[in-house]
Amino acid sequence: MNYRVIIPAAGQGKRMGLGYNKLFLPLGGRALIAHTLDVFLQDSSCETVILSTNEEERELFLSLSLKGDRSKITFVNGGVERQHSVANGLSSIDAKEDTLVLVHDGARPFITREVIAKVVQKANDNGAAIVGVPVKDTIKRIQSSVVQETIDRSSLWQIQTPQAFRLSILHEAHQWARVNNYLGTDEASLVEKISYPVSIVEGSYDNIKLTTKEDIYFGEAILQAKSQEEKQ
Repeated sequence: MNYRVIIPAAGQGKRMGLGYNKLFLPLGGRALIAHTLDVFLQDSSCETVILSTNEEERELFLSLSLKGDRSKITFVNGGVERQHSVANGLSSIDAKEDTLVLVHDGARPFITREVIAKVVQKANDNGAAIVGVPVKDTIKRIQSSVVQETIDRSSLWQIQTPQAFRLSILHEAHQWARVNNYLGTDEASLVEKISYPVSIVEGSYDNIKLTTKEDIYFGEAILQAKSQEEKQ
């Protein structure tokens, strides 16, 4: 089942305090984003990888050492916010096409083709699907540094990417967001605003987003563990 994937990649690593795009941080001797791109470039079901980037960084992305068919990559200009970068990616796809579109965080290099296949199938069946894992920790609501309540975690999930949608649904959601000047935290939050049901499939706790400097240590450990598994 074929799909296209949009990867917003125009961030500047503000939360890491880097002053440059965190996607170029070294992970296992290669740029973080290279690991993410490898997964999609080696997936025969992936027709196109749409990278939303800063124009001045285009050459850096072109110089990456990648595995798979790099001719799948199409570049579009990134936006000020992640949502704007995704919208620019959407505008590069013919709105008349009946296709599935995935949105994936460039800083999630440990996504697997198995999980991708699950969320693609669910989106094909239902129109909209996301990846997540059940919350394991106790969750408390805090106000003014005081615990207000302990929240029942049985229905709580930690949401990841990729998130998959029929193109027409994602277009409608982004159009609603533009008209209403709404900035969501992910694509699913936009689709929820147009009252379209979003399904979920269980992913992996390894599918972390590398957001802080500490995350790189966890990323190196996951990468090493996966390397050992491949050797066995």
